[in-house]
Amino acid sequence: MRLKHIELNGFKSFSKKTSLEFEHPVVSIVGPNGSGKSNVVESFRFVLGEQSMKSMRGKLGVDLIFKGSKNLPKGTKASVVIYFDNSDKIFKLSNDMGEEVDLNYDTISIERVVYIDGLNKYILNGSEVRLRDINNLLASVNIGSSGHHIISQGEADRILNANSKDRKEMIEDALGLKVYQYRIRDSERKLERTENNMKEIALLRRENAPHLNFLKKQVEKIKKMKEMRVELLGFYREYLKKESIYLELQKTEITKDKNRITEELVDINKLIAEKFDDSSAEENKKLEELKSRELHLLNIHKVRGEIERKMGRIEGMIEMEEMRKVEVHEAVPVSREEMEHILNEVETSIDEALQADDSVEIKNILRKIKDILNRFSPNVISSGPRKKSLDHEETTFGSNLSKIDELKNTQADIIQELEKIEIETEKEREIIDKLKKEIQTEIEKGRDKEREKFTLKVKHQELISALSLNNVKEENINRSLKNFENEIKEGVALVGSDIFSYRDFVLDFQIEESKGGEIDRNLQEELKRKIERIKIKLEDAGTGNGFEILKEYKDMTERDEFLIKEMGDLSVSIESLNKLISELKEKIDIEFKAGIKKINIEFQELFSLMFGGGTGSLSVVVENKKKKIDKEAEEIVREEGEYEDEIEFQQGIEINVSLPQKKVKELHSLSGGERSLTSIALLFAMSQVNPPPFLILDETDAALDESNSRKYGDMIEKLSKHSQLIVVTHNRETMSRAGVLYGVTIGADGASKLLSVRFEEATEIAK
Repeated sequence: MRLKHIELNGFKSFSKKTSLEFEHPVVSIVGPNGSGKSNVVESFRFVLGEQSMKSMRGKLGVDLIFKGSKNLPKGTKASVVIYFDNSDKIFKLSNDMGEEVDLNYDTISIERVVYIDGLNKYILNGSEVRLRDINNLLASVNIGSSGHHIISQGEADRILNANSKDRKEMIEDALGLKVYQYRIRDSERKLERTENNMKEIALLRRENAPHLNFLKKQVEKIKKMKEMRVELLGFYREYLKKESIYLELQKTEITKDKNRITEELVDINKLIAEKFDDSSAEENKKLEELKSRELHLLNIHKVRGEIERKMGRIEGMIEMEEMRKVEVHEAVPVSREEMEHILNEVETSIDEALQADDSVEIKNILRKIKDILNRFSPNVISSGPRKKSLDHEETTFGSNLSKIDELKNTQADIIQELEKIEIETEKEREIIDKLKKEIQTEIEKGRDKEREKFTLKVKHQELISALSLNNVKEENINRSLKNFENEIKEGVALVGSDIFSYRDFVLDFQIEESKGGEIDRNLQEELKRKIERIKIKLEDAGTGNGFEILKEYKDMTERDEFLIKEMGDLSVSIESLNKLISELKEKIDIEFKAGIKKINIEFQELFSLMFGGGTGSLSVVVENKKKKIDKEAEEIVREEGEYEDEIEFQQGIEINVSLPQKKVKELHSLSGGERSLTSIALLFAMSQVNPPPFLILDETDAALDESNSRKYGDMIEKLSKHSQLIVVTHNRETMSRAGVLYGVTIGADGASKLLSVRFEEATEIAK
């Protein structure tokens, strides 16, 4: 017994969990119309993966869920679980890779659940699986999706009404060839996917080809660039080595010159400070003293001038007094004009004396004044009448004499004072003359020092200029060092860290430091120009260091090689799949032809049994049909001028019958009962060749009379030796052939219920 039992829960009219046990070869399900007998049959269709809602008398998945009644609520899901015996491990299942899945279970349970939202789930021994997995599993025990193992009322002659192609598929399903069909279908899908993958890979290679060619050219450029970099590195090493030596020696030389110039500047500044600072101070001191002495002499002259003017006035007064004395004794008349002339002449002489600095000149002027006064006699008087008497004159004369003496005394004092001033003046003049001589001497000495000082200052200026020039050289060399560093940075960007190998580069000649690092600058400039030309070429190439391009080219090349390998593998896979499909088709063809022969033997026997003679057989026919191709592909083929209608050869099955004592040979000429008997005979014959684990017959005996019912019962007993039978019937004859009888009825709650009766137990009770 392969089929163990089935459980219904919430499926159609079965609201509660209901279980049917199949422990007898023939189980009969009976009950009044509308009680839910056919729902049991449909539960088999449902759990075994039927996708047509119409075959289960519904439109949507929700139609399979219990609708509810007055006493029972509406269900939220419907589930059916079927259990098979797998103690002999006959059930097989393979994954998409063709590998066998371990089904080490003694019992195989298949459950299908539909929810109120229409979602379906398939569960194999507690694990959710795909419908495809369920179909493959059932195909391994000859339970196909065509439903040949479930024959419902009104569908018994479906095989008679089917076209030759569909009839062939039904027979293949019955012969257990569906497994091969699944494998062919999977192989064809794989083949299609493989061919599509191959097309995609070919398309991808075509798309990648331009970029790959571009990268190839870039790689060639990079190789040339590498060669240029090698050449550039050679130039760089020589150039940088020479330049580093040159700059280092130049920097050393400039530093030495700077230190030497600085030291000389310090010495000259020190020498100038020591030689000229003190002498200048002494000279300035004497000049200040000379200026002071000359100022003092000027003050003496001013004092002497005042004294001399005083002396002149005294002398004038003396002369006036003497003149008055003469007038007393001898008066000479003098006109007013003459008197004014004498006074003017005296006044002019006095002014000259005041302006004169020399005492000798002053004395001469005084003598001149005296001569002027002596020209006039004491008897000279003004030409006017005498106003005084002799007594008065005598009195005046005596008075004049004493005044003259007084004035002469004063004059003597002044002369004495003038002599002192003269002595002091002479003394100052001597000092001044001495200072002037000393200053002149100092000036003469200063001229020599100035010349020396000028020479030192010229030397100082030369050193300052040399220092400035040295600073300029230092700036230039620092700029050159900066450019040298920048050149190294550029070199690193162009040739990498190998550029630092210039430090270990050995020149083909020795550079003597004593020669100031003499490097042929013309050769260096030539090297520099070569380097610049290569740099320009590298910059024009514009590929940087090429690492990314090389990496991309390598990746693209590896990718293309991988795609080529993939195409090779796919070609092998296509060849292998085509070979497998060919072998499977050949195997199907061989087993199909052998199966047809076996079916014809059984069909002839059962047909003769049902009709009391006659013949019934199946024959293979070949139909020629135009193969449908894609319109777009057809247009392309037509444009290429290679279009021809492709003819597809399809096999089909024809049913040939000949009734006893009748000339009827066409199926459409058979009566309803005859068609029913013919289809039953054929279906039973198909089942005998490759028996499924179970057969379900849903009122297939409804059109049979009593005589034929007995024949039908005999066939059931014969079939039950190879397959379990679940028979839904109203026929007593058929019921009598069952070991267990399940009665289906509608309970008071509006849901279907089962009652089971074992005929053996019933017989014992009846006895």
